[in-house]
Amino acid sequence: MTTSQPSRTDARSSVETVFRLESPRIIAGVTRVVRDVGIAEELAQDALVAALEQWPRDGVPDNPGAWLMAIARRKAVDLVRRRENYARKLAEIGRNLTETAPPEEPSDPEDIDDDLLRLVFTTCHPVLSAEARTALTLRLLGGLTTPEIARAFLVPEATVAQRIVRAKRTLATKNIAFEVPYGPDREARLGSVLDVIYLIFNEGYAATAGDDWLRPSLCEDALRLARLLSALMPKEPEVHGLAALLEFQASRTAARTGPRGEPVLLRDQNRSRWNRMLIARGIKALARADATAGGAPGPYVLQAAIAACHAHAYSYDETDWPAIATLYALLAARAPSPVVELNRAVAVSMADGPGPALEIVEALTDEPALLDYHLLPSVRGDLLARLGRTTEARAEFERAAALTRNERERELLLDRARECGG
Repeated sequence: MTTSQPSRTDARSSVETVFRLESPRIIAGVTRVVRDVGIAEELAQDALVAALEQWPRDGVPDNPGAWLMAIARRKAVDLVRRRENYARKLAEIGRNLTETAPPEEPSDPEDIDDDLLRLVFTTCHPVLSAEARTALTLRLLGGLTTPEIARAFLVPEATVAQRIVRAKRTLATKNIAFEVPYGPDREARLGSVLDVIYLIFNEGYAATAGDDWLRPSLCEDALRLARLLSALMPKEPEVHGLAALLEFQASRTAARTGPRGEPVLLRDQNRSRWNRMLIARGIKALARADATAGGAPGPYVLQAAIAACHAHAYSYDETDWPAIATLYALLAARAPSPVVELNRAVAVSMADGPGPALEIVEALTDEPALLDYHLLPSVRGDLLARLGRTTEARAEFERAAALTRNERERELLLDRARECGG
């Protein structure tokens, strides 16, 4: 059954909207049949073309997602039937596919959820480079086009296209199983999955380069993926921890830029503009993480707990900085890195003063990973300014401005340098 016949423009808009929302499930369901994410994406696109041809003429189906799924799966079955190695593939996918037509919609929605989970672990497989994982995840699970991904990360479209093609070819040639790993294998690969989603969010939350400080669409895509993963893996505390962290971080979006798009630092943000609904979601996700934890909290749970401290404070001065410093110390012990130590220094500066914090920062000046990291001189400049060492602070802010590739952040850092006089 279909709805009343829409205009061609309305039908096309409906197709594009539905496809963007449903394409991850369609690709996941078809990959289970053909065992190749590249071919599955092509068949999903074929279903999109069929919808563009039929919906303007016949009307939009009552269940458009199921319609697209049925078309894509039928094309997948036809493809398998045509392959020369028919007998072997037939044994893999089950003889029932030749005896019955694919259902108009999944008979068991949990099967599709399982397929989505398999797709998540496939696109984020550690056999792929970090850049390839990110591009493929955004393409297949985020529903972004190649030009959209290229714009998001400020790289040429050809570069993104090559990454995606190579990633799909690698998965095929390495014969990567379309499965959810268990035991130690899952633990080893789950970190990669979470890291990719977090990377996508961070690129939207504080863009590494370009003219804009925020790219909200990337944050929204990452948050949607985190919520999806949280629903698919309800017993994994780190999954809930990541979801909580992103909910808390996303809640500040409206307050993080000024009228001209300039960055607004945490201490200067109007917290009445923080999204209380997202904060409530973050609190619930963090509670789920605590309820499912079987031992010491993981890195994402600890980061979510830090973000929760900020969310619970109605002003910058009310922030529980000693608690945050303690949580950063736990995070540094659980997942040591120079960046975590730099963040710990900021928390220590607020809890115990700039002097002890500067000692932590000075110990990081020779860290190879931070040699071109603009936030190291930025934090050092802030601490020096608070200690009254304004000439040194000005030099640090100018060095930080020279290192950043984001124009908005460069302007902010140069403003800080000018405030130091000299």
